[in-house]
Amino acid sequence: MEEVLTMSSINAVKSDKAPAAIGPYSQAVEVNGMIYTSGVIPLDPASGEVVGSDITAQTERVLQSLSALLEDAGASMSSVVKTTCFLQDLGDFATFNEIYARYFNGDVAPARSTVQVAALPKGVLVEVEAVAKVG
Repeated sequence: MEEVLTMSSINAVKSDKAPAAIGPYSQAVEVNGMIYTSGVIPLDPASGEVVGSDITAQTERVLQSLSALLEDAGASMSSVVKTTCFLQDLGDFATFNEIYARYFNGDVAPARSTVQVAALPKGVLVEVEAVAKVG
């Protein structure tokens, strides 16, 4: 017998403390007690302009925005179970990792994938998306 899975409603999450979507997507969605964020890039939430020109400043902005988005969604950095990180240059991995470790310093670090990509929106150096448990 085939099992039919039903999904509870999908709710869009919107935060003015994180960059607005720059396309036809939600900043994040919540379903069944889980938050799935879109990729966060280093944009100032108020102006929409790219923040910083190096990996340090851009990573700080991305993780600040991700943290604020998760909080507005009822989650937190400590409830993140998985991240996917996109770097324009894996040569920036050590610096990125140093900053990332400050934001994910709980007892259990989230699972993570980090990949180098040819390009990111608006020419930024880093983008991070996350999956987190609400509460």
